[in-house]
Amino acid sequence: MPRTLAPSPRVTGDIRLWLLAALALAFALAPMARRADAADFPALTGRVVDQANLLPPDVKQKLETKLADLEQKSRIQFVVATVSSLQGEEIEPYANELFRHWALGEKTRNNGVLLLVAPKEKKVRIEVGYGLEGTLTDALSKIVIVNAIAPRFKAGDFAGGITRGVDDVITILTTDSSEWTKKPQVRPDQPDNPFDALLPFLIVALVIFILWRSSGGGGRRGGGGGPFIFLPGSGWTSGGSGGFSGGDFGGFSGGGGSSGGGGASGDW
Repeated sequence: MPRTLAPSPRVTGDIRLWLLAALALAFALAPMARRADAADFPALTGRVVDQANLLPPDVKQKLETKLADLEQKSRIQFVVATVSSLQGEEIEPYANELFRHWALGEKTRNNGVLLLVAPKEKKVRIEVGYGLEGTLTDALSKIVIVNAIAPRFKAGDFAGGITRGVDDVITILTTDSSEWTKKPQVRPDQPDNPFDALLPFLIVALVIFILWRSSGGGGRRGGGGGPFIFLPGSGWTSGGSGGFSGGDFGGFSGGGGSSGGGGASGDW
């Protein structure tokens, strides 16, 4: 009777390591895949994207002119967006994903700003690119929302609230902010914990390290020492520039900039 050769313990161990590493990677990336599929973002058709139909045509045109003038003079790309729904997300991650999807601001400067209004959820957010966080701070963004935008939204004046919010943000971006800092302090939103965004990658790294050590990696010559896995770049984390690349939407597009979650949110 022919003898059946059983797989060696070494081969069996390698297969087990590969399977465990693959499962850990799938577990870590699953929330990101769900989030990427969760949002159906509107197209970036201009500096004002009014999906929720809150703005009369004349107000929209005036805003477009102001924002275009700001970009021409300062190279800051400021976009206003209203959405019909946040699609079940909180406004903070939705605004950050939309900002990165549109890639607002220049890639080397990250000088984009997004004013996002979600009337269905009664939420508003100012999302700020990396390069402008020192000028349009979280506290100043909150002041604009609380003092200029939210009161007008409560009165049903969406056009007035958006216009005043845009004017105040432009003032902060183009003039000395010393006068703004004299206003009453408003507690800004607590920033998102960066550990939450890094947690999936830390889990994968820890599992791979444990498997590598258990298989003798780094301590033996020859042999595999566990699987090698290439992890995605920083486009999915809150700390890297890049993210989703901006496409050409109707003649207007983002410049490749990104945001790490700076800004403030509010409701009415």
